[in-house]
Amino acid sequence: MSDPNPSPTIDYGRHTNRADVLIIGAGISGMTTAIEMIRKGNGTNFIIVEKGNQVGGTWNDQRYPGCCCDVWSHLYSLSFEPNPNWTREYPGQEEILDYLVSIAHKYQLYRHIRFNTSVEEARWDETTNTWKTKINRLGSKDSEFGKEYIITSDFLVSGVGQLNVPKYPDIKGIDTFQGKAMHSARWDWDYDIRKKRIGIIGNGATAAQIIPEIAEACKSLTVFQRTPNWVVPREDKPISPTWQSIYRYVPFIRSRYRASLMDYRESFFDVVFDTKSPVHDFMMSTSKDHLATQLPGEKHEHLREQLQPHYAIGCKRVIITDDYFPTFARSNVQLETTAIEEITENGVKVQGGNEHELDLLILATGFKTTQFMYPIKIFGSNGTPIEEIWKSGASAYLGMTVPSMPNFSMLYEGPNTNLGHNSIILMIEAQALYINALIKQVRTARKKGRNVRIEPKLSVVQAYNNEIQARLRESAFADPNCNSWYKNEAGLITNNWSEAVVPYQKRTSAIHWDEFDISGSGAEDVKTKGETNWPRVIEETQVSNGMILTGLITAAGAITAGALYRNALKTLVKS
Repeated sequence: MSDPNPSPTIDYGRHTNRADVLIIGAGISGMTTAIEMIRKGNGTNFIIVEKGNQVGGTWNDQRYPGCCCDVWSHLYSLSFEPNPNWTREYPGQEEILDYLVSIAHKYQLYRHIRFNTSVEEARWDETTNTWKTKINRLGSKDSEFGKEYIITSDFLVSGVGQLNVPKYPDIKGIDTFQGKAMHSARWDWDYDIRKKRIGIIGNGATAAQIIPEIAEACKSLTVFQRTPNWVVPREDKPISPTWQSIYRYVPFIRSRYRASLMDYRESFFDVVFDTKSPVHDFMMSTSKDHLATQLPGEKHEHLREQLQPHYAIGCKRVIITDDYFPTFARSNVQLETTAIEEITENGVKVQGGNEHELDLLILATGFKTTQFMYPIKIFGSNGTPIEEIWKSGASAYLGMTVPSMPNFSMLYEGPNTNLGHNSIILMIEAQALYINALIKQVRTARKKGRNVRIEPKLSVVQAYNNEIQARLRESAFADPNCNSWYKNEAGLITNNWSEAVVPYQKRTSAIHWDEFDISGSGAEDVKTKGETNWPRVIEETQVSNGMILTGLITAAGAITAGALYRNALKTLVKS
């Protein structure tokens, strides 16, 4: 008898564009949120949309020469997915991307990710308590099936990151340059820099990584500096195969090492935050000594003056490098501190009329960090655009949830979640746990045939924002003598968190439901909970090295005493 259904059949009741959760971005934030859904039993009914061609977010997008992380490799990894195979103390872009790709494979995230896909807008549907997100297919082949479609989800998570959309400088004549121009985040490796006259605008962390790399290959390099940066030693070195084996086979040593890195970075918080702390003065002295050591003598006196900042350390991102200063001693490198007047067809003209003729102009000018969610359009309750909510400056409760944006959360890209002293992954993990606690309530209601909408109370968000802004105004971030990507155009610090990591982890390890407006047919089940909490990820040192050593000595003494007792007992029996 023939099969009545000779071809596989499709259950059209299960819509491919319907999900419990839609996650925007397949970087560290989006991946961690998805992984925590799996780990915490929130299911696998999620979709991740990624405009790039691979996971990794900024570590897939940025591939400029010398691209690396300024956080130690063993601290720049997920706590539950340690990597014993890091080859250097500070990881490079390729090694970080390899790590993230391996994590995506382990948790089988690729089956949930739609690459070459961008989000145009997301709208909250009041009638169904769901998000309707308009998606654009960017790939030429995919777009043949249809350029746009809608994904419906009960919860929307944004993990697009703060270092996402390149920022181009507003300089007269920038479009007239006839040579090659490229942003550092969109590096063109097909362009041969050898024997080229190169100019680079910007001297932040990215430029400090690029400059030493290209100076060795190009004919000449002119660095256009607006404001000097504080620079401290990096002291990077390879991790030997022996130590990699130890980290692999002796997990205690690996976790102990990570804890020591966490401790040190947490202690660095006072450096970048409290301008009156002794450690702040110490770090400024360390940076000055670093400059004097790497550019010594009278012949470099003018260079040292040009490279010496005159604002509080921490106001801008502190640069960690050992090869930036020495590059300026090269004969083919020039530091230009005169303000740029305009960009011409042939190069860059500075005030006073001097023109630097260039073959290549590199724009190491950062990202649109204060334009959160850009260019995605988000419309919440009653069609309210998020730009309207943020017209006086972006803010969010704990950097994650926004009034009038039900069932919506952000991770690292959220306002006031950036760090100036520690690994951002520590913050991302705390956020992913918090967001998954919200997701659980929405999913539970749906499974019961109900719905629930959850959004923070406006008064709660305002009180929280007033609290952290009061602290931030007293920090090095607020120093009026420098401009940084931590501040918006009005000078409001919208990017940085106001304390160290551990206080944030503690604060985000519980949800007080009375801080939220909760409605929908399943609202009462959530309201009656009062509070939901969970164990935070503890990575700082809980037991000192001295206590561990004492414990080992005590244990060794007990073992020795036991052996002596057993030997004495054997002798007594024999006699």
